[in-house]
Amino acid sequence: MRIAVIGGGPGGLYFAYLWKKRHPEDQVDLFEQNPADATWGFGVVFSDQALEFLRADDPETVDAIAPHMESWENITLNLHGDSVAIDGVGFSSIGRLELLRFLQQRALDAGVTSRFDTQIHTIDQLGGYDLIVAADGLNSLVRRTYEGDFGTSLSYSSNKFVWYGTSKRFDTLSQTFVKTDRGAFNAHHYRYSPTMSTFLVECDHATWQAYGFAYKDVEQSKGVCEEVFADTLGGHCLVSNKSVWRNFPWIWNEHWSFKNMVLIGDALHSAHFSIGSGTRLAIEDAIALVKALESDAHLTTALHRYQAARKPVVQKLVNAARTSAFWYEHFAQHMQLDPIDFAYSYITRSGRIDDARLRHMSPAFMARYEAAKNHVDDGAANGGTADGEATA
Repeated sequence: MRIAVIGGGPGGLYFAYLWKKRHPEDQVDLFEQNPADATWGFGVVFSDQALEFLRADDPETVDAIAPHMESWENITLNLHGDSVAIDGVGFSSIGRLELLRFLQQRALDAGVTSRFDTQIHTIDQLGGYDLIVAADGLNSLVRRTYEGDFGTSLSYSSNKFVWYGTSKRFDTLSQTFVKTDRGAFNAHHYRYSPTMSTFLVECDHATWQAYGFAYKDVEQSKGVCEEVFADTLGGHCLVSNKSVWRNFPWIWNEHWSFKNMVLIGDALHSAHFSIGSGTRLAIEDAIALVKALESDAHLTTALHRYQAARKPVVQKLVNAARTSAFWYEHFAQHMQLDPIDFAYSYITRSGRIDDARLRHMSPAFMARYEAAKNHVDDGAANGGTADGEATA
C-alpha cells in the first residue's frame, strides 16, 4: 500500500512511524510544509493515564522519551496570595521540538520518506496514493477542501489566549489567577525542560479590549503580560514564538473519512487546552487508525471501523472540554470564592470528577476541603460565622 501523510506534527509522524514499522513493505511518504526544526509552541503535556495508554501499545516509545520528560504529581492553584495544591494528578511534559525530533528519527529509522519544506497545494498532487492521512492541523487542506463531505463545524470560544515560554522553572503544573483594575487574567504554566516552562495567558474579551491588545504588537502585549504576572515570573521574562492573541477554535467533523482520505488530530477535532493535550489525542488517533486498518483489508470498511471505535471516546473528551472551557470563560466570577472553594470548583469543572473519585484521587486536598466545609458548617450551626463570632 502507498500512503501519503500530510503534516509532520506528532500525530502525522507517529502514524507514519507506527505503520511503517509494522508494515515495512508499504511505501509511506510524509509531507510537511515547515522545516524539520521548526515548531510553534513550547512544551506539551501528557497525563499519567495518557502515557499508560501509549505504553500499552508502544512501550518502547514511552521508555525512550520518559527520561527526557519533566514529571510531577499535583496541580497548584494560586489565588489571592494563597496556594492550594491538588494532589494525585500526575503529568509529564516535554518540549514540543524535542518530541518532534524524537519522532522524526523514529520515522526515519523505520523507513518513512519525510519531505520537509514541502507545501501541498491541492489534493491532486497526491494522485496515486492508496490512502491519504490528513494530520495537517487546524487549517487542514484536506478538511477545508471537502468540508461538506466531512461534515465540518467550526466555532470559537469567547476568551482570548496567547502562548509564551519562560526560563522560570515551576515545580508543578500551576495556574495563577490575577485581578487587575481592568479585568482578570489567568496563566497556565508548567516546566517542560530543566530550563524552560510553558506560560499561557488567558483573559475574557472584555479584559482584552480594556487593555487595548487589539492595537498592541507582539512585544507590547508581552510587556503587559510580564507586568500582570511579575510576581509569578519572579524577574524572568516571557519568550515569544509567534505569540499572538487568539480565540480557541472548536473543530468537529461528523464524518472522519471521505474516499481514500482520513482525518486525525487537530484536523479532525479540537479539545480545549484546559483539559487535555492535542498531542495526546492525535497520537491516540494514530494508534486507533493503525488498528482499524489492520483489522480489515477493505479500506472503506477499515476507515468506518476507525470512526466507529474512536468517535465515542473523543466525543466524550470533547464534551468534557467544552464544559471545562465554559468554566474558564467565567473564571473571573469564580475568583470571588475563597481559595479552597475555588480549587474545588476548578477540579470538578468538567463534570467527570465527583467527591468519591476526588477522595480517592486527591486525599490530601479533599481532607483540607472537607475540614474547611465542616468548620463553616459548625460555625453556622452555632449561629455565627466560621470563626464562631456573632453576626449582626
